[in-house]
Amino acid sequence: MKKVLIADDHAIFREGLKQVIDRIVDMFVADEAESGQEALRKVQTNDYDLLILDISMPGRNGLDVLADIKRAKPKLPVLILSMHPEEQYALRSFKVGASGYLTKGSSSQELMEALQKVALGKRYISASLAEALANSLGGDSTRSPHEELSIREYQVMCLIAAGNKPQQIAEDLAMSVKTVGTYRVRILKKMNMKSNAELTRYALENGLIERLLL
Repeated sequence: MKKVLIADDHAIFREGLKQVIDRIVDMFVADEAESGQEALRKVQTNDYDLLILDISMPGRNGLDVLADIKRAKPKLPVLILSMHPEEQYALRSFKVGASGYLTKGSSSQELMEALQKVALGKRYISASLAEALANSLGGDSTRSPHEELSIREYQVMCLIAAGNKPQQIAEDLAMSVKTVGTYRVRILKKMNMKSNAELTRYALENGLIERLLL
């Protein structure tokens, strides 16, 4: 039987996941975590066969935690299950080490298929993501400016665009105000912009503000 760890800060959602996993004959939920840090601690001290990880949880961002988890247990399959759209975070998740990415709006049948495939050491890519990847390989492959940002830079950009002050961003992302300023300079340079107002306008035009990680 494969042991599954669920990391999500919503108890009701975890309960729903357990009901789905109970329908898979060779899996059971061995443990739960309410934050990324708790998930990391449990992965470091226990053996699991699969981790279901949310991106948006209290404390550190799920993708940052994923990087630490993959350093601690490189072979542990991780399925990201998030409310955030695939086009924003799926590729970022795969780059960090995820084995699959699903949105929380997916069907229970698709979730079961993803879990079974990921548990076998394979990658799970949904049909919609596969189509998006195929489209990106053909014709014009120009990337949007925000796609050139790192995961952390993207987080900071969205928070700035949403009107958050440097002190609030620093507290949310567990960094110093000075580091926030450093990221801001780097972001503006990468995106060829000169002000927070330009970042805000860009984020609004591209529908990014409502897709914040935090």
